[in-house]
Amino acid sequence: MTLTASELSAAVPVRRSRGRPRKTADERDDGNRRQDLLKAAARLFRIKGFAGTSTRDIATAAGMQAGSPFYHFENKEALLAAVMREGMQRAVVRQKAALEATTSAAAASHTTPSARQLLRTLVRNQFDVLLGPDSDFIPVMLYEWRYLSEEQRGEISSLKADYEAAWVPVLHTLHQEGALRGSLPISRLMIFGALNWSVQWYDPARAASGGASLDDLADNALLLFLHEPTSP
Repeated sequence: MTLTASELSAAVPVRRSRGRPRKTADERDDGNRRQDLLKAAARLFRIKGFAGTSTRDIATAAGMQAGSPFYHFENKEALLAAVMREGMQRAVVRQKAALEATTSAAAASHTTPSARQLLRTLVRNQFDVLLGPDSDFIPVMLYEWRYLSEEQRGEISSLKADYEAAWVPVLHTLHQEGALRGSLPISRLMIFGALNWSVQWYDPARAASGGASLDDLADNALLLFLHEPTSP
């Protein structure tokens, strides 16, 4: 005897997951608990590494019960991907705002920002993303990338490409002007490599007690990447 689709559905018991169901997209930000998890996870992943951090550690840091992260994320890997996604989305927004502020300031004096000024803005914002307040997200992306699935890497890479796209015309203009040290494609990679490595050696505590500030880092970075401007 052949069962119809409706009979087959009725005959096969529905497999239900244990515990409370994972929250829907509309429920995830309820009370900012999801954001609390992301911040706690980013901090711990940066300090202890992905492998050295348990979901219990994250839940405790976020002030939640041990199983609570699974109401928002399927597993620890999904939480890691969300941390990186959040970091790149924030970086894109902050970079856009920084560039708009530079353009607005120039417009107020009836000028347009030079490529050198725009690069300084991009570099300074990159240091802020890497080293400023609430800056755990991007360093996690830099050093825990191997734990992502291919699909997750593709999504984060797309956001990363959006972020880096703003640098391309600026560096291209500087190269055409003869201001950029080195070839264009290699210089771009070297610039990002040098800036990103700062998370390994920069100490914000020393900056607070008179050490190099993020502005100092940005100014010195431009001395490395660009030739000195020539006098008119």
